[in-house]
Amino acid sequence: MKGKLILVPTPIDENSPLEPVAKDLIIHACNLKNSIFAVEELKSGRRRWIHFGLPRESVADLILFNEHTNKDLTFAFLEELNRSKDIYLMSDGGLPAFMDPGMELVRACHENDIEVTATPFCNSIALALALSGINHKRFLFEGSLPVKIEDRERKMKELMNFKGTVVLLDTPYRLKKTLEDLANLNRNIFLAMDLNCSTQELIFGTVAHVMGKIQNFKREFILIIE
Repeated sequence: MKGKLILVPTPIDENSPLEPVAKDLIIHACNLKNSIFAVEELKSGRRRWIHFGLPRESVADLILFNEHTNKDLTFAFLEELNRSKDIYLMSDGGLPAFMDPGMELVRACHENDIEVTATPFCNSIALALALSGINHKRFLFEGSLPVKIEDRERKMKELMNFKGTVVLLDTPYRLKKTLEDLANLNRNIFLAMDLNCSTQELIFGTVAHVMGKIQNFKREFILIIE
């Protein structure tokens, strides 16, 4: 059984506490001693680790993962994940893999059929982008698509001509229709359903691959198009 990559958002304010679910999960992982903890900067990462009330004995094991180390560590981390180790990725404040080198690690995990998830985060759009592994240095967010067929087709064409990543959010009963509209799209997509819920499901790949994985189409979703 493969391990999984867990993104752990941290407070931007250093004096704020770590989100409770994330704290409990990390403490449990430290006790099991079968996980890797990666931080963006060692000095601030260690300081925050102690401030969050996480196990002091694990501070020395923190691994530096940033723009200088991510190329070499991505391959090494994939090997560890394939050996059933979990990896917890923490930023220096904010959401890891959102506009930072963690994005490449997330992408590599998707391409190697390794589960990626995250501890709770309040912004669903940013969280979906971070979990997608899709380059989002430039992205366009589109809310509900038009209902009328001709208007919908026109809007879809407009979105597909955008030179960047497209983020779609619509009502649950339109998920299947939205994917069907993209059936001929020759790009990867990422579908995030029921984010932060016990029923959360994340799927990366072609439209056909994603549709083949879905059992229940009527769910809250965010769709990201590469």
